[in-house]
Amino acid sequence: MNHIMLDLETMGTGPNAAIVAIGAVEFELTKAGGQLGEAFYEIISLDSAQASGGQVDASTVLWWLKQTDAARAMFAQPAIHVDDALHKFLVWMSQRGESKNLRVWGNGASFDNVILASAYRRACMPLPWNSFNDRCYRTVKSMHPAAPAIQRTGTHHNAKDDAINQANHLIAMLTPATA
Repeated sequence: MNHIMLDLETMGTGPNAAIVAIGAVEFELTKAGGQLGEAFYEIISLDSAQASGGQVDASTVLWWLKQTDAARAMFAQPAIHVDDALHKFLVWMSQRGESKNLRVWGNGASFDNVILASAYRRACMPLPWNSFNDRCYRTVKSMHPAAPAIQRTGTHHNAKDDAINQANHLIAMLTPATA
């Protein structure tokens, strides 16, 4: 599999936003559809994300306060240091194949991939994919306005669940309809 759907939960919206969760799932696109592979999920300590240069903005904190109890439950879960999460994701990505072949999809051209790349730079760690393989799920979604809406399972705003839902939706949008 050479596609990765990435989803981050953050405490800001800019390129240096503090990351509080990384979710990802590997998937494959084929003419007959596609399939999901293994998923990745880590909850990150906000203290460590902020101490490592991640920025928090009030509007995002207020936005989180309006989310469901299920979405906010991650803040009560055990969390690891941002550098440990970045290292774990780097290892997970290296197990998926050669970084030059991995296409990493995020929800927005300036969000998930950009924020995670910025965190890797701040941590002085290599980016686990080539930046020319950045892909934008939101762009594809806007190019398929007639496609059925995303079918959500799990918890909305849980990074792993959102990555899985987005990958399934992307597969559905890019699979030719059979008559």
